[in-house]
Amino acid sequence: MADDHAVVRSGIVGILNAQTEMKVVSDVADGSAAVEQYHAHQPDVALIDLQMPGLDGVRVMEEIRSKDAEARPIILTTYDTDGDIERSLKAGAKAYLLKDVEPRDLVQCIRDVRAGKTSIAPVVAAKLANRLTRIQLTMRELDVLKLIATGLANKEIGMNLNIAESTVKLHVNTLFEKLGVNSRTEAMKVGLERGLIRLK
Repeated sequence: MADDHAVVRSGIVGILNAQTEMKVVSDVADGSAAVEQYHAHQPDVALIDLQMPGLDGVRVMEEIRSKDAEARPIILTTYDTDGDIERSLKAGAKAYLLKDVEPRDLVQCIRDVRAGKTSIAPVVAAKLANRLTRIQLTMRELDVLKLIATGLANKEIGMNLNIAESTVKLHVNTLFEKLGVNSRTEAMKVGLERGLIRLK
């Protein structure tokens, strides 16, 4: 169990250890410790938060699965942007749950994943389906969107990316069209909601 909030960890550990067939072998507060403890204990299932100090949940899964392709990680998080969901599933998450999950559903999810099944919360599945039916941004458009979010003007974005200001304008117009927005502020808002960008 990896989560940087002690209250969350202790609550979940209590729920799981109360199950007759379950035992939490380790609970840690950061990503690096999660990888270390996973390899030390080789658990049947790993519960991993998405945002933690050091390595985030996606990096933790990548590190774990690089040495154990059969690992069964479950993401348990408050983040439900479609970008986070897609990154997690690509990294090998067998389940994606939100922290408002009912204890009985969490326990059942762990049983299902242990049995080789996958489990995605309904709201998460809906977001993922919505993302897959939308037009995707190119890498260059993502770069432009990230720089828009830092408050840079087109000329400054062009200097950063080593492209002409007129090319930046074309990318911005395409971005607006794909995101269904009319301003840089709206583009940033949609980008944040979809997990395409994250403010530091």
